[in-house]
Amino acid sequence: MKTYKIAVVEGDGIGHEIIPQALSVAKGAADKNGFIIEPCFFPFGAGYYLVHGDFMPEDGLETLKNHDAILFGAVGLPQVDDTLPARHFTFKVRNAFSQYVNYRPVKLYEGVPCPLKNKGPGDIDFVVIRENNEGEFVQSGGQIRPDDIDGMAIDTSVFTRRGIERIARYSFGLARRRKGKVTNVTKSNTLINSLAYWDRVIAEVAPEFGDVNYKKMYVDAAAANFVLRPEIFDVVLTTNMIGDILSDLGGAIMGGLGLGSSGNINPEKKYPSMFEPIHGSAPDIAGKNIANPVGAILSTALMLEHLGEKEAAGDIRTATQEYLKTGPLSKDLGGSGSTQEIGESILARI
Repeated sequence: MKTYKIAVVEGDGIGHEIIPQALSVAKGAADKNGFIIEPCFFPFGAGYYLVHGDFMPEDGLETLKNHDAILFGAVGLPQVDDTLPARHFTFKVRNAFSQYVNYRPVKLYEGVPCPLKNKGPGDIDFVVIRENNEGEFVQSGGQIRPDDIDGMAIDTSVFTRRGIERIARYSFGLARRRKGKVTNVTKSNTLINSLAYWDRVIAEVAPEFGDVNYKKMYVDAAAANFVLRPEIFDVVLTTNMIGDILSDLGGAIMGGLGLGSSGNINPEKKYPSMFEPIHGSAPDIAGKNIANPVGAILSTALMLEHLGEKEAAGDIRTATQEYLKTGPLSKDLGGSGSTQEIGESILARI
């Protein structure tokens, strides 16, 4: 029987509540479809940092590398500088394992109240593809005499032809399997070097996919259209920082960030990919059994699909959609369902 070794990093805060539910649902789908999920748990995160002075041990990446995928909760605690978690865990894993695709579906589900007027489930169904290793988040820069009157700070964005081409080809290929549309969200009218180059390279890749409709849209217009006309989007291709912001807006228009799933994907499968909900560690509600586990559960569907278990992934999505129709929804969606109750309800449907 096929066995997948999954590194499980619950992280901090509500990660300790949502990831057990997501793992339970994934195991249920695996049992149904005749394969095994073998989890191995690692205590990495801000809590680990408070004890050990780092977010993972020196050999942490080498340890994670020996798994088929990583299931991750969230990282961050109030007593830890919030500039540290991304640098010392999330970005570290994404870069070390060449997880250059950040895949974030945006979909409105039946039974979930939509904050947008006159929009239903058929109107919101697209994917934000965020370049995940380059762009604005490379953390190349520094501060020069920050306490002086003429102090200054610099962050330098980095865009390479190789990085742009590979994320563009991934996006166009995905669009072929979806509705056949790619929207490049950019700001090249003001970032006239970096994003003009981004646009140029994407435009050079586009003719390789002549069957896919391609258009460019500035980020301010895209943000407005996410709210006013979400139905026009299929695959949204964008940069690291723009994608980070727009995908959270996507979570909001689908009803709440607790529903958002994501994958940090190495398409070539040379390294393990990492799957996580889009929300944070939410320490203010940790331990109360009220966190919404749906984003984490749907992240396991992305994980199983990436591993080639499409039927199991479909079972998770179907069960989740059926649960959302009937509830009880989680507190963030206006309901009274507990974290455990929601996880058990979805598992029962599988």
